[in-house]
Amino acid sequence: MNGSTPDTSAGRAGTGPASADGRDLAAILESQRQAFLREGPPSAALRRERIDRLLAMVLDNTDAYVEALTADFGTRSRTGTLFAEITGMLTAVEYVRSHLTGWMRPRRPDRAARLYGVRAEVRPCPLGVVGIIGPWNFPVNLVILPAATAFAAGNRVMIKMSEITAHTAELTRRLAERYFDETELAVVTGGPEVGAAFTELPFDHLFFTGSTRVGRLVQRAAAANLVPITLELGGKNPVVVAADADLSRAADRIARARMVNGGQVCVCPDYVLVPQDRMDDFTAALAGAWRRMFPAILGNDDYTALVNTANYVRVVGLIDDARERGARVETIAPAGEVLPDPGLRKIAPTIIRDVTDDMAIASEEVFGPVLTVLPYREPSEVIDYINRRPAPLVAYWFGPDRADFRTFVAGTRSGGVARNEFAMQMFPDDAPFGGVGESGMGAYHGKAGFDTFSHHRTVVGTDLPVPITSLAAPPFGRWTERLTGFALRIARRRTHRRLRGAPAAGGPAEFPRT
Repeated sequence: MNGSTPDTSAGRAGTGPASADGRDLAAILESQRQAFLREGPPSAALRRERIDRLLAMVLDNTDAYVEALTADFGTRSRTGTLFAEITGMLTAVEYVRSHLTGWMRPRRPDRAARLYGVRAEVRPCPLGVVGIIGPWNFPVNLVILPAATAFAAGNRVMIKMSEITAHTAELTRRLAERYFDETELAVVTGGPEVGAAFTELPFDHLFFTGSTRVGRLVQRAAAANLVPITLELGGKNPVVVAADADLSRAADRIARARMVNGGQVCVCPDYVLVPQDRMDDFTAALAGAWRRMFPAILGNDDYTALVNTANYVRVVGLIDDARERGARVETIAPAGEVLPDPGLRKIAPTIIRDVTDDMAIASEEVFGPVLTVLPYREPSEVIDYINRRPAPLVAYWFGPDRADFRTFVAGTRSGGVARNEFAMQMFPDDAPFGGVGESGMGAYHGKAGFDTFSHHRTVVGTDLPVPITSLAAPPFGRWTERLTGFALRIARRRTHRRLRGAPAAGGPAEFPRT
């Protein structure tokens, strides 16, 4: 399970203290880099062993992690925590572990060139030291999975845990010291100042999960050292209910999807587009699903609280702003319960209709148990509405796999697409996961993650008795001149032959279609 957060441990980018927990961040990075240079790329066996120690660190201490996360959130289901934070990532980690040997093998391009004495290979090489900045919504899963992938690619790892989930951060720091030498894995904690200093370190790659706002600051700080970066962000994920969808089934699944981790997940649905003539039926089905799911909220340990007061106040503020500006707000609170509750930081599932662009909820990622429901008349309206907004991390479609769905996929832009189920784009272990535009850059999961944390180094050699550079270096003879002219003539003929066979579209009107 992936997630972005409106407020993360990265804090602001800028000059901050260079230490965390009494340790100098730059010194930790330098010790890891020197160890990497001294020992060289690790063997496949060592990479697997590091992944196994990382898994053991979590699996040996599941009760401690549940206690820490409960302390951080206030209310969070034990079963939900174990599934989302730990068991949910195991197959992805095992997939990476079992395939890393094959991914490490050099790839040999252009085998035909060997007939002429040229041998080429592309070798996946570790980058060196990877920095990982973790979020608060899934503070275990979303540091362990990228760390395991970075280990698979042969790197050393430094992790900055979110200070918002401070108990989980401190537990992970202590455990890392028991399972790893600091030159292999270092976990640091601390507030926004430490997070800012972390982003300014000259890593070989920086991996960040969090909000788009903070992602911009992280990228700016990393750019000062030309550090390549992967940004796993979020956005307002749309859900389209097709005209021929099973309305009851769609409403039930969307209701459940919105409530994963209390709605504090980057791939949660944020707003739903419903055929205009089915709006009342859909909202009634959505409300009914939530009432069945939560006959009680205040004393219900399965109902995840908002992580802190700041996020609680922010979400309540989005609801109040929409109401004050004319939206219809329906709160699905159990009978006899007064919600929202600031002490428990619980907000009842909420449906908001008649949303207009001047309302904050129309543009801000909610990250809470609230769904905006909007009407549409024609499928083209859906595509236009989504495309006028920043590209989301995932776009959902509920309905059959027919022409209108294919048109939707072709006509919109998003990190991924899932049909008829929550987060299905993340299920295949070797499918890349990542955003596009404001929802992120770069990808991981499976081989995409291995490639992200590797440098694909081309190595080419020749045993030819004739120097190839004689063609490119002066003095230039008649042979080079003839060869260049011949190559240009062939290229022109080939290109214009293709243009004659292509449909006449695009380009200036006077382009000579010879």
